[in-house]
Formats: sequence, structure tokens, C-alpha cells
Amino acid sequence: MGANVSASIADEEGGPQRPRLGDIPENCVALVLMSLDPPDVCRFAQLNRAFRAASSADFIWESKLPSNYGFIIGRVFEDKTLVEKLGKREIYARLCRPISFDAGSKEIWLDNSTGGVFLSISSKALRITGIDDRRYWNFISFKESRFETVAYLQQTWWLEVEGEIEFQFPAGHYSIFIRLQLGRPYKRLGRRVCNLEHAHGWDIKPVKFQLTSSDGQRDVSQCCLDNPGTWVNYHVGSFFVEDPDTLMKIKFSVTQIDCTHTKGGVCVDSVLICPGSLGKEAS
Repeated sequence: MGANVSASIADEEGGPQRPRLGDIPENCVALVLMSLDPPDVCRFAQLNRAFRAASSADFIWESKLPSNYGFIIGRVFEDKTLVEKLGKREIYARLCRPISFDAGSKEIWLDNSTGGVFLSISSKALRITGIDDRRYWNFISFKESRFETVAYLQQTWWLEVEGEIEFQFPAGHYSIFIRLQLGRPYKRLGRRVCNLEHAHGWDIKPVKFQLTSSDGQRDVSQCCLDNPGTWVNYHVGSFFVEDPDTLMKIKFSVTQIDCTHTKGGVCVDSVLICPGSLGKEAS
């Protein structure tokens, strides 16, 4: 105990000072930060000047970016030279914000904690049987949708919604969801309400969900639509990417083609493609 007191007095009287956080070499700080998740890197950058400088190192953020970030930039940005112009931290920050592409019919963004790739496809980018016949289908404005528009089915004998996308995905498992709601949404006196007048026929026979990929994968499931007045992300299927440098074409569909009864009153918002590890959060 006496030795400790003596050491403290020696420090106060100008003796050898103990190492401080700011004395850690910047390259050592950067190596530590590389093992952290992006939000933690940003939090540690606020500690002092050395951590702030180290947190901007390109090799830290390149390890957080998806392996196909060059493909993403070339696909969604008009300026194809951003990879050379921007630091990796700025590229990561830009990709974490939703970016529209393909004439605004699709959006892409990264999960800011994991760097996982998310894709969303508007209902206007889907092939919907009968969509041009206003007796059955209409596109209606809906501000709570990512694309501010949803497709509303009043009534039909035959439901068929199809879509596809060709993309380079980082290696890993992915899930596809389609966002549906029984009932027509609208606002009354500033409150969101749902008109269930046309919602019928979805509890008689199940809806079929199907996914196929260009490398031969296939996933099929079925279920009845339920929870009127609530938006539900229905699982369409899952697929696995082994080679991140190869374009993969994914086709998916939602069908109910039993013509023994009518069905109606369903809204189609959008399709979501996300890493399988984050799929439960989307459902």
C-alpha cells in the first residue's frame, strides 16, 4: 500500500507519467477498430483525436463493405468513379441510406450494423395479371409505403403476381418477403384506417409462394392470407449465394388461381430481399 502511495506522489511531483489512452499509436487503434461493428467504430471515434483519425482508415471500412460494393455503385450511381473519389467510410455511409434505381422502381441499402444488403422492389415493377383493368386493380397513393404507391385488388377470380431481379449478391443466405394487407388503407381525420369492404375469399384456399434461381434453386410454400387491416411480410422463399462475382437471376411469384371462388380486397406494397440472418426482423 505504501508503494502505491509513493508512486502516486511521484507522479504528482513530476515523476514518470502513466500511459494514457491518447498515447496508443494510431495504427494500433485502427487494428482494434477493425474488429468492431460500424456503430461501435463511430462511438469510439468520439473518444479523442487519435481514435477519430484512426476511424477513417480505408482498410477498416473496406472490411465492413459487402464484397460486391463496386458492382452496387456501378448499378445505382450515375457517377461510376465514386470508388476512386470517395474514402471507404463515405462510401459505406452513402450505401446505408436507401438509394433508388431502375427509374425509382427499386431501392437498395446496407444494414448499418452488419453491412448486409437489402433490396426493395415496388409493386409497379411487378407483373400483375389484370393490372391494366380498372374493374379489378388500381394503384393508390399511400404515403406509408416505401414507394408511396400500392396496388389494390378489388376483386378477381385469378391472382397472379410475378417479379424477377438479376443482381450480384454477396455470399450467404437470403430471404424474400412480399408485403400484403387485406383491406384498403386510407386516412380519416388524420388517422390511418382500413376499409375491409372488399376483403374476402382468402381463407378458402391458400396462396402459393414460389421462388426459383438461375442456378437451379427452388422454394415453394403456401398459406392463407389473414390479419385484416395489418401489413404482413409473407415469406416467399429463400436462396443461397455461393459465388459473389456471378450475376444471379431470381424469379418469384404469388398466386391463387383456383377459379371456384372470387377473392379481393388485398393491397400489394413491395417485395423485400434481405440477408437470411435478418429475415425474422422483416417478418
